[in-house]
Amino acid sequence: MPRPKPVIYGLYSWTPDYGLSYIHPANRRTFEWLEPLGKVFEKIDETDDWILLRYDEQQFKVSGELFKELYQKPPFSFGDIVQEVSPESGRPAHQGQVSDVYWDEAADKARFQIVEKKRKVKRVFEAEELRFA
Repeated sequence: MPRPKPVIYGLYSWTPDYGLSYIHPANRRTFEWLEPLGKVFEKIDETDDWILLRYDEQQFKVSGELFKELYQKPPFSFGDIVQEVSPESGRPAHQGQVSDVYWDEAADKARFQIVEKKRKVKRVFEAEELRFA
């Protein structure tokens, strides 16, 4: 049985100003709604014409030209169950599933948003503020 390909993490710095030719026609509307700038994608497949990116539960075919691989793997990824390390006094720790992974280019590190009890927590967490639950 062949081994699964290792996940490659990266950024896709597309904005509508680039035009739609970089996005597969079947994915244009949902990719534009996603607003991909600053979000970390998982590259899960590649063909001659397109690469297949995953963000949370969605997959997108895009041109490989704008994909920039991240050589530093984020400590958490989509679907990981995490818990806040040090909650504010008197408040229980947030615990939930990683739903969004953002890249802070200035700090060169990932930040995370989680879903708790089917609701997205408004706060975006640094990696040090979370641990696997």
